[in-house]
Amino acid sequence: MIRRMERWIDTHCHLDEFAAHGGMAYADTERQRAAHAGVAHCVLPAVELANLEAVRAMAQRHGDSYALGIHPLYTPQAGDNDLQALAAAVEQHQHDPRLVAIGEIGLDFFVPGLDPARQQLFYRAQLQLARRFGLPVILHVRRSADQLLRALRELPVRGGIAHAFNGSLQQAQAFIGLGFKLGFGGAVTYERALQLRRLAAELPLEALVLETDAPDIPPHWLYVTAAERAAGHPPARNSPAELPRIAAVVAALRGISEADLAAATRANACQALPRLAALLAKC
Repeated sequence: MIRRMERWIDTHCHLDEFAAHGGMAYADTERQRAAHAGVAHCVLPAVELANLEAVRAMAQRHGDSYALGIHPLYTPQAGDNDLQALAAAVEQHQHDPRLVAIGEIGLDFFVPGLDPARQQLFYRAQLQLARRFGLPVILHVRRSADQLLRALRELPVRGGIAHAFNGSLQQAQAFIGLGFKLGFGGAVTYERALQLRRLAAELPLEALVLETDAPDIPPHWLYVTAAERAAGHPPARNSPAELPRIAAVVAALRGISEADLAAATRANACQALPRLAALLAKC
């Protein structure tokens, strides 16, 4: 029996990093692998001013979509004029149908040494940018959900996606109440991730979207232990081609078919990022 491939949407994939580390042919191969696995579309978020054009060009090259923004981990090296340059880039490409969001933006209170005030400055400025151009946002959420929510209540935007969500039920409900979908990826495949798997199973289906964050957040079957790394094993690199297998885990947790999950998360992605609908009609 031939298994029918579903048309999955990877709502968070850093495909440009494959090109940066292995050349364009490497990125093309990974995207083709994903397509053969049933991934119909990838959303490619920028992380700094230096890769804005790279993600835009990559999206055009593969028929995908992109977001423009400055990631909180890149705020230390960001220049004082980078926000103005980002605004100029968004204005330049505001009518590009493949520009679907402002992102990846947010706050990170897990990585040591980051200036919270500078992160907040960039985060709030980019919320203002999203408001100015009527775009949703793709949020980086790491030990920062409450602070992100506080700013969103002060500076409401057109919803978006809380990427790699791993907060509490109450925080999940708060994001949902503000019009956000929650991104689930490789982390949900680990059996020890009890709270995350509970959320994936019990949250309303209309709140979920799927993602890989490739080449980051590898699923458990790609994980390389510390001992293996010490022995010289290369670190794991996630791929958008892993999305269907990640989705199978989520479907099993919810007790629904993969076809139903694909249809629901596809519709949810279009609600979170409204410009996707026209693009998906062509893929």
